[in-house]
Amino acid sequence: MNRRPILRLFRIASATGGLALASSAHGQGVGTAAAASIASPLETPPPDPSAAPASTESSPGAGEFEQLIDYGSRLAVRGDYDGAEIALRQVLDAPAAKVSDVKSALLALAHMYRRQQSLTKAAAVYERYLRDYHGDERIPEALLDLGRTLRSLGAHKLALARFYSVINSTLKLPSGSLERYQALTKTAQFEIAETYFESGDFIEAGKFYVRLGLLDLAKEDRARVQFKAAFAQKLHGDLAGAVVTLRSFLGQWPQDEHAPEARYLLATALRELNRPQEAYAATLQLLQAEQSKSGADPKRRAYWQQRTGNQLANAFFEAGDVLNAQTIYTNILELSTEPAWRLPTTYQLGLCYERTGQPERARSAYQLILDSARTSQGAGLDELVRMATWRLEHLAWRDAATLQVSTLVEHHTGKQVAAAGTLPAKTAATP
Repeated sequence: MNRRPILRLFRIASATGGLALASSAHGQGVGTAAAASIASPLETPPPDPSAAPASTESSPGAGEFEQLIDYGSRLAVRGDYDGAEIALRQVLDAPAAKVSDVKSALLALAHMYRRQQSLTKAAAVYERYLRDYHGDERIPEALLDLGRTLRSLGAHKLALARFYSVINSTLKLPSGSLERYQALTKTAQFEIAETYFESGDFIEAGKFYVRLGLLDLAKEDRARVQFKAAFAQKLHGDLAGAVVTLRSFLGQWPQDEHAPEARYLLATALRELNRPQEAYAATLQLLQAEQSKSGADPKRRAYWQQRTGNQLANAFFEAGDVLNAQTIYTNILELSTEPAWRLPTTYQLGLCYERTGQPERARSAYQLILDSARTSQGAGLDELVRMATWRLEHLAWRDAATLQVSTLVEHHTGKQVAAAGTLPAKTAATP
């Protein structure tokens, strides 16, 4: 039996990115091609619609119900939700429609509502389907999509109940459905872990991710589960455990799409564990090694490079480790050509130059900000310009003060030398 990418199977099954495996506060969802053996009516990418179905002014015939469902599904994919609902409602309202057509139309309608983000309506349609057709073979998939819908609505406890019901419902599958049973149970467990994670119960989420890691998964799914397990560890405070898991993940999956975020989590965990040099090394590895990974999403990589570098450099600067901060700022300066990124980083470098006794380099950095801001109108740099101007004035004041103090010292020293020359010579002591 060929193993299919089990968890990725349901990325397509979710109209709203239900198995969008990136963290949502966490970033972006991930989609890949997947097997479609247990897909719902809308999960197969529809062909480009070129024409409407046959006239629907009269009552549709048996074959026309299938055409209406297919046409409604295509319209939903195109974003024509009003047209999709009209087509699907014709099937649902037709007395001559077969039960199988009504069930397919209901699932398509619920899927359409999810695409439209009408989640309350979608949940109501799924509930109707479960109530009216509780013995249908597509109940497990309907339960999965209902759970995802409820989770999107913030009803995490109800979502968990539906996902657990998926596992129970698979026990009623007909014999010979082992592969489908395995796919459904693994996906349900993943959705349970995701729901615990999203609800903030990172301990329970971590337990489910670890259990999933013991199962026979496609390599992409195994990498994803390991990453989320490490993420859950860090969020519930097991920093040492997160460091171990993250290093294992990066060792096994250095080219994974979540490797940049994993390096960010590793660097911040090490900093929170008061292991600054390891955090510094992890940051430089992200800034330098990731540039050679052509397979990674450049925008995604740049985002985590900027976030990690800026956060760690600021932490080093505030802790007084100015040299390490300066090295990181220098590395991240070239990550973007946008003034909104380069000029604030240049300002931080100017502060580092001041702290390390390089006033001329600091002055050049602040002046560069003022010169660049003149050609970057509307970039929201007014506050930065004000601060750079103040730093330049401060440097000028400090130079003037230093010169004045130096002059006074020289003048005072000269007086002392002159006074010393008029003093009477010491006489020999009287025996």
